[in-house]
Amino acid sequence: MRLTFNRESLLAAFQTVATVAPSRSPKPILQCVKISASTDQVVLMATDTEIGIRLSVEDIDVEAPGNAILPVSEFGNILRESTDEKLSVAVSESSVDITGESSLFNMAFQNPDEYPDVNGAESESFLKLPAKLLKELIRRTLYATDNESSRYALGGVLLEMSSSNLVAVGTDGRRLAKMEGPVEVVGAVDLGDSNTIVPSKSMGLIDRALSNPEEEVTVSLSEGHLVVRTSTAMITSGLVEGRFPKWREVFPNFSDPSEINLTVGPVYSKLRQASIMTSDESRGIDFSFDSGTLKMHGLTAQKGEAKTELPVAYDGDPLTISMDHRYVADFLKTLDNESPFTISVQGNESAVLFTTEDGYNYIVMPLARDR
Repeated sequence: MRLTFNRESLLAAFQTVATVAPSRSPKPILQCVKISASTDQVVLMATDTEIGIRLSVEDIDVEAPGNAILPVSEFGNILRESTDEKLSVAVSESSVDITGESSLFNMAFQNPDEYPDVNGAESESFLKLPAKLLKELIRRTLYATDNESSRYALGGVLLEMSSSNLVAVGTDGRRLAKMEGPVEVVGAVDLGDSNTIVPSKSMGLIDRALSNPEEEVTVSLSEGHLVVRTSTAMITSGLVEGRFPKWREVFPNFSDPSEINLTVGPVYSKLRQASIMTSDESRGIDFSFDSGTLKMHGLTAQKGEAKTELPVAYDGDPLTISMDHRYVADFLKTLDNESPFTISVQGNESAVLFTTEDGYNYIVMPLARDR
């Protein structure tokens, strides 16, 4: 095999694929990326046996087709540290040689035939949706998952169908994020009952691989794996074992809630100011609504006190509720500054429901007000 490529262009693709390769493995070859070059296509692939990715790369001059194994650490460092605009890779029986205008690197040869196959079975049943929507489903739920919990089901995003909408849910037990959007269903797609839980790492990889938000992507289940296909990439992922919490029961059953309409930018600005005086031990911010004003109050004995306020459309009874400022910020950061959203709450101790008009719901449990 021999090929020539633009270093910076290949670096971006290589970094995406390399996130799958484990840093440690009893099979050292898994700590590498396999590159496969034919006369009409060049593909990078990696797997840790649970997650796999194939990514087509353009603008590579293939002088001789073939395959090569590229160690993530060494080849990644070459791509980052080299100052050559173009590099060439040539494979011999004893080495893989990377050559630039002012540099030469020789890496030990590894047999490409020993690399596990990275393929997802074709399915006649799948969901079709815009990449932009899938990215939103991921971005608005992934942050709420918990990879440290002993409840493994919390370490992933649940996917379900509701009528013709794909629903994604993430929770860590203290807050819950849900996003949904319309998809086209081809064939008979069964996502099961609260058991199609995609690992957080896989969701992050899928988000990163969706480079063109305007294209259509497909999502299918095959032999217990989720398979996502784009025009240039295929990602396969095993599922998290276990059952997801009964998330619908978490949604508060308000009888007469207070509903406050807000805009992201001003709220996020005042929240960041109020959080300056919080600490790792005391993350609570008091949100007080009264007479057309939202006041935020942060206080710690070690640091001091911060108070901010902004005008809001609220004319109900005075209401104060304490929330972890990080959880509120996580929600706001997924939206544009101009985006409107609504807070619904009933009483000082009820769960707080954040909603937008495009199918995004977020629930935060309040903190005890001990000051």
